[in-house]
Amino acid sequence: MSTHPARSLSRVLEDFGHTLLDLLYGDPEAAGEIGGVGIHDPYDEQHYPEHAIVLGVGVHGADEIGRLLRYLAALGATALVVRGPVDDADELEPVVNETGVALLALTRGASWAQLAAMLRTQLAEGDVGEGEEQTLGGVPSGDLFALANAIATLLDAPVTIEDRRSRILAFSGRQDEADTPRVESILARQVPDRYLRIHEEHGVFKELYRSEGLVHVPAPTIGDEVALPRVAVAVRAGDEFLGSVWAALRKPLTREREQAFLEAAKLVALHMLRFRAGTDAENRLRADLVTTALEGGAGAVEALGRLGLVDEPTLVLAMGLVPERGEDHAHVTAERQRLASALAVHLTAVQPRSAVALLGDVAYALFPVPGDTSHARERALQVASNFLARTGERAGAVIGIGSVADEPAALPRARANADRALRVLFTGQTGKRAASISDVYVDALLIEMRDLAVANRDELSGPLARLVAYDAKHNAHLVETLRAWLDAFGDVITASASVFVHPNTFRYRIRRVAEVGEIDLQDPAARFAAMLQLRLLGPGYARNGGGAGPEGSGTTAVRRD
Repeated sequence: MSTHPARSLSRVLEDFGHTLLDLLYGDPEAAGEIGGVGIHDPYDEQHYPEHAIVLGVGVHGADEIGRLLRYLAALGATALVVRGPVDDADELEPVVNETGVALLALTRGASWAQLAAMLRTQLAEGDVGEGEEQTLGGVPSGDLFALANAIATLLDAPVTIEDRRSRILAFSGRQDEADTPRVESILARQVPDRYLRIHEEHGVFKELYRSEGLVHVPAPTIGDEVALPRVAVAVRAGDEFLGSVWAALRKPLTREREQAFLEAAKLVALHMLRFRAGTDAENRLRADLVTTALEGGAGAVEALGRLGLVDEPTLVLAMGLVPERGEDHAHVTAERQRLASALAVHLTAVQPRSAVALLGDVAYALFPVPGDTSHARERALQVASNFLARTGERAGAVIGIGSVADEPAALPRARANADRALRVLFTGQTGKRAASISDVYVDALLIEMRDLAVANRDELSGPLARLVAYDAKHNAHLVETLRAWLDAFGDVITASASVFVHPNTFRYRIRRVAEVGEIDLQDPAARFAAMLQLRLLGPGYARNGGGAGPEGSGTTAVRRD
């Protein structure tokens, strides 16, 4: 894993050096953070990003390069890339020392367009999303170049990460140890057609699509070209084939390295999903703006302005996937991204200025509600229900709808209410897939009260505690009886039927509830207290006394379901 920041010149040279770029003169360690990529045009006024790395397309000769270096220094640029080899390059060393602008050479045969795309992708890492850097397997999230280098170190072989069309997404260092076809692939960011045809004829891709293991590819022979044997592994997220990882081998892999390669492919899947989610610059910017708006800080007004939502009330929707045990992490991540994209399309068709962003495990939507807001939740609920109906129950998505934010400062509260509604839906007790906070407000309060009771390590007390202890000692059903009686508003016939006992037996039990629990069932306050404690116990409470309290303390405590 690289120790250099993703936006540093040292990191660019580490990832692209030897294969695409060579440092002619300059100190990459002294250069600050790269602010962006610029393309030099001598016939137009230049507006480069601050601390830009500038691509000098069509700039040749020491004199012309020297003038451009001085011009870029005045603009605060970090580095200049020109086509190599550079004639009379020695004359440029004093100019580089004078200006402080590093000079790099692009390998002959490499594409300027591909270099620009790769640089922008590299520099985009960390631009949006959470302020703290996230890692997956110890590698910065979505950083495929760092991951390729890590795998290459494990295998002691140069590695490429490719998409489904055999386009090069990232590559490791030491590619000069590989062969001519590998270098050609990296320069073009695409495996040459002649090798793709050979792989297709020999069934390599079919084997990759259906195999869970490594696919060994003998060294192909095309004319006088000399190529190394390859070993490849498919990268999948659930049933979806995302791409593959290829290693060029000078010696066979050991059994331990083969196992490490297989394990690495699972990690590549997560990084490829994060990389795919972040490749669209417009979506990344929109996610950043949505995040800023939901935080409600000083930048919320500007973010809403750029989204076109600053002058009208807005609802916040929160969509999540109901967690299931044993699900593949990569598959769940891919499903979240797919549903978030689908929700964005759906809401945009209904309200074009809607904005959706996947933040962590939840997709948040800003849904403008112009005009009368009295029916805003009903409209949002209908829109959300229509979307969930189209996705089908198999997806397992639920949507919580928060309160209306009349001003930017109210958005954090609107988001919190959407999260509260989403949490209620996750319990599955409502039987709904979409709900607004106003519809599940009491359920949300009960969940929060249960959290508070657990955090405080509160134990049952009063009448209900006595009933629980009696049930545990005598294997009785007094708690169950009280719950049924309260749910039936004191109707013995209905209550007895719900627990499948004779009405006379039920009447006897309810008298025992009053005696053992020392509770006056004619007192509304006593009934309310009992109902609240039963709700906090949850419907999954067992008759064995509820089990041990927190951390096996042996006490009967309010617990989570």
